Amino acid sequence: MQQGDVQHLPGVFDGYSAKPTAGPAWDEMIAPDGSVRPPARAVHGAVASMSVDDLRARSDSLAATFLDRGVTFDLAGEERPFPIDVVPRVLAAHEWATVEAGVRQRVRVLERFLADVYGPMRAVADGVVPRYVITSSSHFHREAAGIDPANGVRVHVSGIDLVRDAAGRFCVLEDNVRVPSGVSYVLENRRAMTQALPDLFASMRVRPVSDYPERLLAALQMAAPAGVDDPTVVVLTPGVYNSAYFEHALLARSMGVELVEGRDLVCSGNRVRMLTTEGERRVDVIYRRVDDDFLDPVQFRSDSMLGCAGLLNAARAGSVTIANAVGNGVADDKLVYTYMPDLTRYYLGEDPVLANVDTWRCEEPDHLAEVLDRLDELVVKPVDGSGGKGIVIGPQASAPQLDALRERLRADPRGWIAQPVVALSTVPTLVGEELAPRHVDLRPFAVHDGEDVWVLPGGLTRVALQESTLVVNSSQGGGSKDTWVLSDRAERDTTELGRLGGTTELEIVRSSPPDAGPAGDGDNRQQEQQQQQTPTIGRPSC
Repeated sequence: MQQGDVQHLPGVFDGYSAKPTAGPAWDEMIAPDGSVRPPARAVHGAVASMSVDDLRARSDSLAATFLDRGVTFDLAGEERPFPIDVVPRVLAAHEWATVEAGVRQRVRVLERFLADVYGPMRAVADGVVPRYVITSSSHFHREAAGIDPANGVRVHVSGIDLVRDAAGRFCVLEDNVRVPSGVSYVLENRRAMTQALPDLFASMRVRPVSDYPERLLAALQMAAPAGVDDPTVVVLTPGVYNSAYFEHALLARSMGVELVEGRDLVCSGNRVRMLTTEGERRVDVIYRRVDDDFLDPVQFRSDSMLGCAGLLNAARAGSVTIANAVGNGVADDKLVYTYMPDLTRYYLGEDPVLANVDTWRCEEPDHLAEVLDRLDELVVKPVDGSGGKGIVIGPQASAPQLDALRERLRADPRGWIAQPVVALSTVPTLVGEELAPRHVDLRPFAVHDGEDVWVLPGGLTRVALQESTLVVNSSQGGGSKDTWVLSDRAERDTTELGRLGGTTELEIVRSSPPDAGPAGDGDNRQQEQQQQQTPTIGRPSC
């Protein structure tokens, strides 16, 4: 190099737009013309000023922090820190306003639908949804009929999975109103990122997430049975062998309530009590993280050791509230999902704020014929699946896999739906020694207290770390990002900044096995705790 020449140092964004994706996708930071989108300019500028070595060091520090705090997951028997990317996802205030309005509307519809399903079934009588669609769902429980929640709330907590299409529009991919998991990653991601990028975080108006436990506790207290002025709230966990135990422990601790297992509860005379060192104590609200089938051995699985006999009768008698309500899973059914636009118009007289992804109902003969003809073009999903299990992506499937799928569709068309391949939006992600576009989805969490639906600003962004893949689940190589929702007012998340370097109420005790990562609609391995004592119950695959 001659004197006077300036050596060009490669930037972390060099060649970014030319890197492959799973199809034409909306990149949330870089526009097609190479310009930086306005909401992401501050993050882009800060990241562009760093070297790859600097980014890698910060990323390694994040991993070490998660490992130390027990934010791990189990992959093939190996404990690993849950992957969090060092580049945050940024959403503008107006973008979030649409998401927030859409999620609030969705929860209101789901509430009315569930009250109708376990009540008069007016939507069935009026021809909005066929009765068999409801009664044939594996998560429709007649045992829940006639249970009227104290404040009319069945969906206390929801996680509505969203994707962003090639035009940048958010769409609903699925609903999760049984026992949605993953909010602990939102809280932990924020805590970690304020340490990894403190100067950048302090310079931006990022809306806070740290008040989620307070909001959740208030909603649970408002759900207490009538006449209870100072309700006792507990978090019911399957136990330390459950894959999401660390989330259960974190939420119980941050809300300041007891974390209990089924063996800690007794039910007699339609009253639920908790065993303590000072004797029995009345329980008014149970935030349960146990699936319906294991919640009450009198009503469901008689061999369950995870719940408490008599819980459902106590709930029917109005002496205890179970949150989320038993039987909510019928609203998670992906065939029911296809009726949500019509149900929105029926119950609210409104058009959906957030559209569904186009969906074929395989139980309808003409839909099934088209799906079978285009199987190699579509994504086919089991209606009761979660966590990415059972999904077949046609363009990536082999001929034998597609042949086997055809037989399954013909044998059980009610059990499947099909959708076009949606090229999820992309966000710059540190992969190896470079930044590359990786596909993401978003799970906003909403809390319903009976008076209002509050949406946690941000939610869980899951990212597919493998090149050109759309699978974001941690068990299949996915990770997460902190989601920064910008405020258009002088609002800043100073709560997390004030905790930098210190122990907070979100600190957890390192007492649980590795986590399996955020599940689809609940805790994927409900039986893990029970399996330690009951060999006849098999362990489901991860």
